[in-house]
Amino acid sequence: MHTRLVYLVAILCDLNVEQLIRTSQPRNSPFFIEQKTGTKVGKTRKIKSIVGELTLKAKQLQRLGLKARSRLSPLLQKCCLRLSANESYQKAEIEIEALTGVKVGHSTQQKLVLSQDFQLPVALQSVSEVSVDGGKVRLRGKPKAGCHWRDYKTVRLQGIYYGAFFDDNQSLIDYVNSQRLVNPLVCLGDGHDGVWNLVKEFGKSENFECWEILDWYHLKENQYIGGWFFKATQNS
Repeated sequence: MHTRLVYLVAILCDLNVEQLIRTSQPRNSPFFIEQKTGTKVGKTRKIKSIVGELTLKAKQLQRLGLKARSRLSPLLQKCCLRLSANESYQKAEIEIEALTGVKVGHSTQQKLVLSQDFQLPVALQSVSEVSVDGGKVRLRGKPKAGCHWRDYKTVRLQGIYYGAFFDDNQSLIDYVNSQRLVNPLVCLGDGHDGVWNLVKEFGKSENFECWEILDWYHLKENQYIGGWFFKATQNS
């Protein structure tokens, strides 16, 4: 009974400690799964979860919302996706095992990401403010071929809705123009030409105005650089 209580706490609180996996016996997990799904019918199938490997029935998997042919539980998939967004697939494999005690290979991490259909959010209100930024991401090439860098751009609408675009500026422009834009549109950026060139494409009408505003961080940075340059020219 004590072991079952530990498993219940782990499932409800999303606890995934390696010691918990070792001390708790997987044979007790079906008790809670049967209680949740109300069935134990169908072919047996094994999946990986944050509490270790579980053996479930086909009907149980269906009622728990697990997709066909998926070998990872929904919560474990979410953890993998979040780590893959911030790390390389290889590092995500290491981190997920360190955090949960469950090994999910880097190739599985990549397949999981590529199988997702991420939809861009649509603003529920008129958009009067847009923030645009960009950066570079390093991609690893073949062995001994080195790495190469690619551009990405991000946009935030009304301080709420976010979108990111990899090496695809036109899709960002189309996404912003698909919203209900307020004229004039306030556009916040870091002052880079690549950002303002995108901003110039916002708005469909000829009389549409975009107010380009430099963000506070880069405003202060440029102020310091300008002050230093002015002092240098005065002293020379």
